[in-house]
Amino acid sequence: VQLQASGGGLVQAGDSLRLSCAVSGRTLSRSLIGWFRQAPGKEREFVATIRRSGGSTAYADSVKGRFTISRDNAKNTVYLLIDSLKPEDTAVYYCAADSGSTIWSEATTSTRYIYWGQGTLVTVSS
Repeated sequence: VQLQASGGGLVQAGDSLRLSCAVSGRTLSRSLIGWFRQAPGKEREFVATIRRSGGSTAYADSVKGRFTISRDNAKNTVYLLIDSLKPEDTAVYYCAADSGSTIWSEATTSTRYIYWGQGTLVTVSS
């Protein structure tokens, strides 16, 4: 399974950005997909996740109301729409897929994700 994250860049505070995660090697509907981020000098943290069917989502408290995760199983792609970007959103954003057996209550746990993309850098200037 391979994941390719894209869409990052240098933006101004208040802008919006849509990140994409293209998944290959497995039918997307079999995978729980999560987004994580790692800011400079900080540990990687959970951002958002979406059920295999796309029916439910979960977000970190710090991004609720500004981030929206969605998936298009027909295109094998998961998206992360980020609104009202803040300088503290500056980080490398990673998408990841689970093995296919993660229960929803564990979906925010990074160790449940075994396939990781290379990350895309988002830099927000004030």
